[in-house]
Amino acid sequence: MLSHRFEEAIIYAIQLHAQQKRKGSETPYIAHLLAVTSIVLEQGGNEDEAIAALLHDAIEDQGGETIRLEIQQRFGETVADIVSGCTNPLIRPWRACKEVYIDHLRTASPSVRLVASADKLHNARSILQDYHQIGEELWARFTGGKEGVLWYYRSVTDTLLSQNITPLGIELNRVVTEIEHVARTYEQ
Repeated sequence: MLSHRFEEAIIYAIQLHAQQKRKGSETPYIAHLLAVTSIVLEQGGNEDEAIAALLHDAIEDQGGETIRLEIQQRFGETVADIVSGCTNPLIRPWRACKEVYIDHLRTASPSVRLVASADKLHNARSILQDYHQIGEELWARFTGGKEGVLWYYRSVTDTLLSQNITPLGIELNRVVTEIEHVARTYEQ
């Protein structure tokens, strides 16, 4: 089912993100990439989608267009296109960047939406877990702060669900709704 290309992608992802940790933690970044890949595979993703899941943050975090070209050369145009489709645009301020990304999801390929949904689901699960552990100080990790993060995850979720209702989208909606509920509870 998975070939040597997948093995090569795991090694490449580890090398690219070797010095990176998850926001606000000591967790090696590869844990996120493996979790997203697992979700993609559990949802029936093919090898190209699984490889793209491993590399979905490579362009954004590890070198831009140079890395995109390297991914294309190593793993093919399909993988590079999926990774590009999951990459935030280089736009500032933060909110404008996120609005462009959300708008892009409306016309993105099913493969991009699969990897993006898996990425957002793992991120949302991590946010919820950390929120239960450290409370409101969690929001200091994020450029958008509490209101921005809540807006972004709700907007992404609604956009993905508007394109196709899948079990993955339903689970993302459940977790985001729980984050919103916990956030309202902290406000009271």
